Amino acid sequence: MNPAYATTDHFFTVPLDHSSPHGPTIQVFAREVVDPARADEQPPWLLYLQGGPGGKSPRPSAGSPGWLPQALKTHRVLLLDQRGTGRSTPVTARVASRFADPARLAAYLGCFRADSIVADAELIRRQLCGDAPWETLGQSYGGFITLSYLSQAPEGLRSCYVSGGLPGLAATADDVYARTYPRVRDRVLDFYARYPEDSTRLRAIADLLSATEVRLPDGDRLTVRRLRTLGLALGMGDGFERIHWLLDESLDSEGELTDTFRHQVMALTGFTDNPLFAVMQETLYGQGVGLTGWAASRALGEADGFTEDAAPLLLTGEMIYPWMFREIAGLRPFADAAELLAARTDWPPLYDPRRLAANEVPLAAIVYHDDMYVDAGLSLRTAREIGATRVWVTNEWEHDGISASGDRVLARLMDLAAGCA
Repeated sequence: MNPAYATTDHFFTVPLDHSSPHGPTIQVFAREVVDPARADEQPPWLLYLQGGPGGKSPRPSAGSPGWLPQALKTHRVLLLDQRGTGRSTPVTARVASRFADPARLAAYLGCFRADSIVADAELIRRQLCGDAPWETLGQSYGGFITLSYLSQAPEGLRSCYVSGGLPGLAATADDVYARTYPRVRDRVLDFYARYPEDSTRLRAIADLLSATEVRLPDGDRLTVRRLRTLGLALGMGDGFERIHWLLDESLDSEGELTDTFRHQVMALTGFTDNPLFAVMQETLYGQGVGLTGWAASRALGEADGFTEDAAPLLLTGEMIYPWMFREIAGLRPFADAAELLAARTDWPPLYDPRRLAANEVPLAAIVYHDDMYVDAGLSLRTAREIGATRVWVTNEWEHDGISASGDRVLARLMDLAAGCA
């Protein structure tokens, strides 16, 4: 236990498929956090919905995550490991490899979308709060879950706060990626403008990978297309520096890739801790209208400047490609199931536009004007389509502003929801 916080661990047994409540079950873990000075009180609950998909909730330490001290001034916080993540019956490569039938694995994975996470949250709320509603804070994908929550069970919510996570309610995967590639291109070019030498270095590394076979410590081959997925980090506030300092130690005096670089690239691009991020990414846009069908891969062929031989070499961002499931060790056990998920056409809708239009639960959202991951135009359109919603648009932070800002973003969102701003 961190001395700054009093914590209590909770485990909940929930149905794997909430439409079959008497079928198989899984465990969901959540950590209660409260200011030690208020441990004997009963402040209202704030449920934190982590970004992702496939991201576990943060583990609290002194002053981290940055929004937590602000939240604990007024609330008791529940850090939820969404199903399949962290300590909540995790979905890992080892678990996936136990499924002999890809169709059974695909059906299992289909139970890990936002609608199921909302159903888990409602079961947990009733156990912790009885009939009393609670508040939610959703970061990125947590905002997507928030809109599913408002669609499915608004009676469970008192107020909602969303950071960088208002999805397009009717946007298809093709719509999303057509908008995403230009933003990623601009972000990469901004990175090269700050660190011009990194453009030359990345092109040199790509040429080396094209000419020779380079293996990562786990045996995977490092290819140009895997190298380019490092661009995923560029949308965060510290992303430019993370990639810059990674490249700073990439080549030794003989022009070979260093062990340090290869190890870090393996860790950053291997999906060992969060395979659900890759597996479930495009299912976020499955709304029962056609298949997603590897939309990011299709859009790549139409994106300007994204060929592997281009100079400068453009990195990619929050895109998942079919080759990943054949070439990355942590994703190989999911390969056949991922193909089935990409071909699925009967995804249940995640949002109810009519219910959202009539929403009365105060919803306050921050939209990051230059967000590389979530399109600001789609977010603002969505905000206009949801009742009781107030939006703050800023370019002061990147996608992770809720933590990078300390108490500023959450405090402002709470004021907005209360109608005080």
